[in-house]
Amino acid sequence: MVLLRLGSEITVKGKNRHRFEQVLADHVRKALRPFDRADVQHTYGRLYVMLNDHPYEEIADALRDVFGLVSFSPVKKTEADLDAIRNTALAVFRANKGPKSTFKVTVKRGWKQFPHDSMEMNHLIASHVLRETPELKVDIRKPEVELRVDIQQGAAYVYCDVERGAGGFPYGANGKGLLLLSGGIDSPVAGWLGMRKGLTLEAVHFHSYPFTSEQAKEKVVTLAKRLLHYTNGKFKLHLVPFTDIQTSFVQAGQERLIITLMRRAMLRITEQIAERESAHAIVTGDSLGQVASQTLGSMNVIGRAASLPILRPLVMMDKVDIIRIAESIGTYETSILPYEDCCTLFVPKSPTTNPNLESVEKAEALIPNLDEMIALAVKNTVTVVLKQEQPQKQAAETAEDRWF
Repeated sequence: MVLLRLGSEITVKGKNRHRFEQVLADHVRKALRPFDRADVQHTYGRLYVMLNDHPYEEIADALRDVFGLVSFSPVKKTEADLDAIRNTALAVFRANKGPKSTFKVTVKRGWKQFPHDSMEMNHLIASHVLRETPELKVDIRKPEVELRVDIQQGAAYVYCDVERGAGGFPYGANGKGLLLLSGGIDSPVAGWLGMRKGLTLEAVHFHSYPFTSEQAKEKVVTLAKRLLHYTNGKFKLHLVPFTDIQTSFVQAGQERLIITLMRRAMLRITEQIAERESAHAIVTGDSLGQVASQTLGSMNVIGRAASLPILRPLVMMDKVDIIRIAESIGTYETSILPYEDCCTLFVPKSPTTNPNLESVEKAEALIPNLDEMIALAVKNTVTVVLKQEQPQKQAAETAEDRWF
């Protein structure tokens, strides 16, 4: 059996908490579809997965990227009886594969009618383990093994190992947003962080064919497929033609404002797509001070082009931390491939870092048919729906895990 603890961020109560827990239980069941005999049971604040002969490590691999899980553990279930708990605790301790010259016991008594309180149970279990393994020592500060017991009505759950989960909120529990997905390092990380906070995401990518190559588009599709891994099985990628708008900015004679004008147009287009897709926020990979368009002055002027909330998960993060996350979620190697996107085309030598809103709006007003070009870009957007392939069902091949 596997014990799953819900994300620590799910602090809401009442009906909202129940809804979040139900969404998480559904995601766990979807993640475990390849394991046809695994059975998910839901109680308040926790989920239990009955392995039914499926290997624990394969189940654990499927659970590691499920948002909303703070941790999970292989556990052994036994009767809520003193002798049964002590014998099971000894068996679990002996089965632990790590070094174990010191240990401690931590008992949580969720069922208050159990005849022994937590402090008594700590002593009763520890003394039983020590009698059977006299070479052991108790270390309550830094034990090599912590033997944990969770006593509930009708059953007790005994375990040692605790593996950290993805945390956050269940995917889709906090509404829907659109991610501005470039081919760089930052935006996929911003998308992952948005998903981890419970957002359902769709991605919007701007291309300037023929200035951008087919390889650049495939790079973005690959990044979107990686983000698909963290969803409920479906991910939309909206590909927006940006060539005409971008060339009109180049021809407008406002070289220092090109980046500002481009990003404002992108927000206006994304907002119209968001209205069509019933999304209520825009997610970007902006990180304060990283480039000219991400100074505080630039973000202020650019952000005023949209009325929807603009979420910037990376805004206070250092580049090294962003890269670390990109590596851990599997997007970094794709992001550094040398294929240019439209954001790197026509970059001026000295872009403004503190644009004036009135000057920017005047420059936009002088560009012929800008509103019409934006509407046409929205109309000609191509939407690709990416779906996860269902892996083949797996059967257990090892007896080693079957006692959990």
